[in-house]
Amino acid sequence: MKILVTGGGGFLGQALCRGLVERGHQVLSFNRGHYLSLQEIGVGQIRGDLADANAVHHAAAGVDAIFHNAAKAGAWGSYDSYFQANVVGTRNVLAACRAHGVGRLVYTSTPSVTHRATHPVEGLGADEVPYGEDFQAPYAATKTIAEQEVLAANDAGLATVALRPRLIWGPGDNQLVPRLAQRAHAGRLRFVGDGSNKVDTTFIDNAAQAHFDAFDHLVIGAACAGKAYFISNGEPLPMRELLNRLLAAVGAPAVEKSISFKAAYRIGALCEKLWPVLRLRGEPPMTRFLAEQLCTPHWYSMEPARRDFGYVPKVSIEEGLRRLRESTLRGKA
Repeated sequence: MKILVTGGGGFLGQALCRGLVERGHQVLSFNRGHYLSLQEIGVGQIRGDLADANAVHHAAAGVDAIFHNAAKAGAWGSYDSYFQANVVGTRNVLAACRAHGVGRLVYTSTPSVTHRATHPVEGLGADEVPYGEDFQAPYAATKTIAEQEVLAANDAGLATVALRPRLIWGPGDNQLVPRLAQRAHAGRLRFVGDGSNKVDTTFIDNAAQAHFDAFDHLVIGAACAGKAYFISNGEPLPMRELLNRLLAAVGAPAVEKSISFKAAYRIGALCEKLWPVLRLRGEPPMTRFLAEQLCTPHWYSMEPARRDFGYVPKVSIEEGLRRLRESTLRGKA
């Protein structure tokens, strides 16, 4: 098949492109830049912005299916910048599907769409957890709107599914673990609370595999069509254990210190006020949304994904850490 991947140059995007090429598909990636790594594996690249309807329409011409993975992520930025990328961009993808008769759309969402302040989610499936309310972060708010519109678009002409992978990590990650390691080396990393809250994560290969499994089962009227699913390794760990094992795998020092949720929340609120007033660069070290996320248990049931499209994580956290450690050592050689 001819498949378009939006955001194919990103961490998950590259894993999706590689896997689809290995499965014999012709793959196109819609990116804002050009990536040599995609070029080397034969992925065609179309440059453009998701908020540009004409660019998205052009990219979708002649394709059989779309993996809509691109998004503006992060914990900081204007609401409009997130809305343009995540909501307008998704609307443009849906419109392009309709215009070109694309029959299948796999959408990369996030568990953040169910976020509620300090409200734990423990061992539940997506159908058991309502959407969040009163989001403190534009990322979660705009991804919620986008996911709802993707699922509502499922009908007799277009089969859609939304996947919510939790905290993707592994070799090739240039965001999550490297940033944590940088802060740990600088002595600026703390647990919010005592670090005992259990959390789920997803090794990169498993995140990609879930997308392929869903795609293989996604047809009009399929069990997964029009539904959302949490995706993870299915191995929840206490935040303290998880973080320090990830840091150890990349040669960063362990974190021992902690800060109370109330203190972290107050610091986050202060940062949110100061950053725009002082026009400070980069993301603040703490936000209210981040404080809530870091201290709350978040782990999920993989049973709905297994039942509806056969998702079973193939790479354990232990094996993933080994691969991450080896990749880090090769990078330092």
